[in-house]
Amino acid sequence: MIKLRHQQPSLWHRGLAEDIEGLWEPWMRLVDELLEDEQLLDTVYEAQGERHPQSRNRGRMQTPAEVLLRLLLLKHIRNWSYDVLEREVRANLVYRAFTRIGDEKVPDAKTLARLGQLIGPKVVEQLHQRVVELAQERGVTRGRKLRVDTTVVETNIHYPTDSSLLGDGTRVLTRTMKKIESKSGGLKGKVRDRMRSIRKRVLAIALSTRLLGLVGEERRKRQYGELLSLTRKVMNQAQRVLAEVKQVPRRRRTPVEGLAQSLETMVGRVRQVVRQTRIRVFAGDTTSPGKIVSVFEPQTEIIRKGKASKPNEFGKLVKIQEAENQIVTHFEVFAERPADSTLLLSSIEVHQQRLGRIPRMVAADAGFYSRENEKIGQALGVRWMSVPNKKTTSSERKLLQHQRWFRSGQKWRTGSEGRISVLKRRHGLRRCLYPGLDGMRRWVGLAVIADNVIQMGCYLARQST
Repeated sequence: MIKLRHQQPSLWHRGLAEDIEGLWEPWMRLVDELLEDEQLLDTVYEAQGERHPQSRNRGRMQTPAEVLLRLLLLKHIRNWSYDVLEREVRANLVYRAFTRIGDEKVPDAKTLARLGQLIGPKVVEQLHQRVVELAQERGVTRGRKLRVDTTVVETNIHYPTDSSLLGDGTRVLTRTMKKIESKSGGLKGKVRDRMRSIRKRVLAIALSTRLLGLVGEERRKRQYGELLSLTRKVMNQAQRVLAEVKQVPRRRRTPVEGLAQSLETMVGRVRQVVRQTRIRVFAGDTTSPGKIVSVFEPQTEIIRKGKASKPNEFGKLVKIQEAENQIVTHFEVFAERPADSTLLLSSIEVHQQRLGRIPRMVAADAGFYSRENEKIGQALGVRWMSVPNKKTTSSERKLLQHQRWFRSGQKWRTGSEGRISVLKRRHGLRRCLYPGLDGMRRWVGLAVIADNVIQMGCYLARQST
């Protein structure tokens, strides 16, 4: 069953109310008022009602929508894990008051993780739109300016190498086959564990990287050949297990259908890793089609943003666009990386849809520049397009880029880099802990909402003083 809020606090909580309120941090008071919006609570309430067909009137009582929303935002505001969130809220009366739990039981970490998955990307998008509307209603932003930038949110994977990917894949295949053997009551042939030999080859490949020249290259190729041979044997055994599962009676097949499906999916991923390893190691070609860098997060892309400290990043490209007072009006996680220059016009259109007006100034870095973007943006009604073209040889263009309004727009644009830094450092956007593309969209959205409510609270606090 679901409910919107907890019941009236106990008398014990009322007796401590004044002392607890005196310990609240300044941002908590204003954010607490913003989160009382009925539309925000109704969005979470409806999402909880769709958890199961009978969630609205059957089953145990779920965590109230108001409490769930505040817990998730507090998690991202503090950049905590679910375990830390549970411990801190249980032990701190201020956090209990802020999250509206009072003297009720705090959900455990596993329950919080499951409830967090209920708030899917569509629900997060609705919550974000409502927060932007609240910012506009309270005069925090008017949509006169727009700045946009992109960043990479990394997936939760280790640095990929061909040997480590083969080791990960064979380990999962072996583990899954053993589970199928145990749950099905036994298979015709015993599942052979080759992980000891595979681990030796993976370690030998890592050690061979210390040897330079032809000797080291020949040793690596030999070790890779042995590792690929062992991997193929594990894959062939997995194929035999899948064929046997399909032939067993339905009574024995039903308990292992989920494991068989996972095994089949992993076999396909390991096959791709074998293919790209063979092409790279023995043919010297690093541009394998359909290349994957993680058997657990196959959607991960290799993205190069030109950073000297981190030339290769493994994750997904995220676009962040802001209006005045550092309010993020739109974010987007791309399934495949687009060129930055293709994102500027769509950002202006989204800005108009969200805030009801075309911005007077648009600021972005040189990656967003194209002559067509500038012409269409000005035709739409943008007065100042502060997007530099660093490759120009035109003296007229160089003179334009040295004008006061252009340089002012670029100074304001640099704030988007600071906003991305805050999202990554303070609100957990550096690495996504949710699996899959939808998980990343949910993770990014919650971080953006947490940052927006903090910025709104700070702005309103400055205005009140």
